[in-house]
Amino acid sequence: MPRRQHLTLLTENPPPTETAPAGERPRPDDPLRRAALLVTAVVLPVVVVLLVLVRVLGDDGGPDGGQPVADVEETPTPARADLPPLPVDAPPVTPEAEAACPALIAALPLELTGEPSRPVRSESPFAYAWGDPPIVLVCGVERPAGLEPTSPLIQINGVSWLVDTTDPDEIVWTAVDRPVFVQVTVSADTDSAAVTALGPVINDALPLQQPAA
Repeated sequence: MPRRQHLTLLTENPPPTETAPAGERPRPDDPLRRAALLVTAVVLPVVVVLLVLVRVLGDDGGPDGGQPVADVEETPTPARADLPPLPVDAPPVTPEAEAACPALIAALPLELTGEPSRPVRSESPFAYAWGDPPIVLVCGVERPAGLEPTSPLIQINGVSWLVDTTDPDEIVWTAVDRPVFVQVTVSADTDSAAVTALGPVINDALPLQQPAA
């Protein structure tokens, strides 16, 4: 009799069971598994970004054929040539030169037609030179002796020049349409490249006026 009652209780109260979808086994809620998934979600994008950067930038030119990233450097400012000071004769400085010439001297380039500037020795602060054979500029010179109302002038880049070729060793160009006369002296075998390059500088620094009569 006790055995029958035990069997009846088992039949009337079966233990509860969980129903899982076909083909799947129930998975317990594992905290370690959740942590692993979270780490994967964070680390994987970082790895992808690093791989893209390595592919784009390359390495340091090692044996695997990578190309190094080029360094970007500023263009160096030209320096004065390593030449001795050049003696330059200049007339006494006039009030007109003191008023006009500082702007021109400050605007002169350190390099002219590929020639670097060089130091000068002169009684005037308005003398400048480049290269060897030298190109010499003096601002505030005296009126050229050959300047007449009928003198032929050459206009280059908006500047009117009187050209003196009487000296077989040099050519003297004098700008005659500014508040002061600006003289540029070059060797006899030199063309007009220097005065051509100086034209825009003179135009910016010194106002235009009618050529001196």
